Amino acid sequence: MEWIIAVVVVVAIAALLFFFRSKKAPEGKATGESREEPTKRLERPANLRDSGAPPKAGPGAKAKAKGEKAEPAAKAEPAPAKKAPTPPPVAEELSQTDLAPADSVRPEAAKPAKRDVAGIRKGLAATRTGFIARLTALFVGKKEIDPAILEQIEEVMLTSDVGVKTTQTVLERLREKLNRNELADPEAVWAELRAEAMRILSLDGGPLRFPTKPSVAMMVGVNGVGKTTTIGKLATKYAGEGKSVLLAAGDTFRAAAVAQLEVWGKRVGAEVVKGKEGSDPGAVAFEATTKAKEAQIDLLLVDTAGRLHTKTPLMDEIKKVRKTIAKAMDGAPHEILLVLDATNGQNALSQAALFKEALDPTGIILTKLDGTAKGGIVLGICDELKLPVRYIGLGERAEDLREFYPDEFVEALFGKPDEEARAA
Repeated sequence: MEWIIAVVVVVAIAALLFFFRSKKAPEGKATGESREEPTKRLERPANLRDSGAPPKAGPGAKAKAKGEKAEPAAKAEPAPAKKAPTPPPVAEELSQTDLAPADSVRPEAAKPAKRDVAGIRKGLAATRTGFIARLTALFVGKKEIDPAILEQIEEVMLTSDVGVKTTQTVLERLREKLNRNELADPEAVWAELRAEAMRILSLDGGPLRFPTKPSVAMMVGVNGVGKTTTIGKLATKYAGEGKSVLLAAGDTFRAAAVAQLEVWGKRVGAEVVKGKEGSDPGAVAFEATTKAKEAQIDLLLVDTAGRLHTKTPLMDEIKKVRKTIAKAMDGAPHEILLVLDATNGQNALSQAALFKEALDPTGIILTKLDGTAKGGIVLGICDELKLPVRYIGLGERAEDLREFYPDEFVEALFGKPDEEARAA
């Protein structure tokens, strides 16, 4: 009997051992699998290895933390061969600022470029040492303003070609403010002179507009004012800005003008439409306008023969050129620019008056302003004729044809030495 009991006990122990071993085997297997595969399942991309973020816990870890039995993990599939991470498309992810070199990124890039007041002041050196220097001398050493100073201001303005009408207008405003004790010191009078200049010059000026394609600008003026040269400078400017330009040699009576225009055309890569010497300038203008339309040129610049403003037949002829351009294209010419020589002084004002009556120009280009001490003519033209200045010529180079902005012109003309240092 005892041996039977011993056998039963042994069998029972063996059964229990077998039971527990079979029970633990799946766990062991699962655990073994999870130990074999951690590198494959938890391996992170190279760009995240150094981030310091802990690996995400799996379901087995959560169950173990709660004291529950972990579910047998599914057998992990072999991990695919690792590929280098693909960088994002540059065009989609990086802005132009990101792509630019560090020294080329400017915080003011979105703002208008600063204008070259110092350069304009340099070009106006003759006027500053004449007209402005004489005005400045009237206030040197004075603490109070004597009403008699108005007579001295009047003399300076008249001899600087500001013009009688404009001079009287400015003096009347100064006299009114003196009577109201609003101009007690030289600084106040100087500030008022600047304000008057700004008021006179603030017309609808500025550079050429491009209302349509093509935009047609017709240049007019007397002989010798620099029309052809000005056309060349404008062509250089706008071709340099990426605009397509076509030139029309409408001065068919002067072979030198055609040759000069061709030189400018070759220099900037612009075609020149021309006719035979002595041919009808209207026909040249018509052909050029038609070609500009067909080729979708941005800007057509039409040169015309210089003519005396006092000769009616010549003025009638240029009116015909304008009408011919209008026949070739509705609304053209979009600009009629009157070119005046600043060194002509009051005679330039007389020219402007007659051209305005005949052609109603849209703006003025004042050349050779660097060659005269009587730059006050700008004030007289704008005040008496209400014609805006579009460009001023301050030298021989193409870049010396400057767009005209009243604020920078007044600052350049009336600026004092301390203001010059700040502008520089």
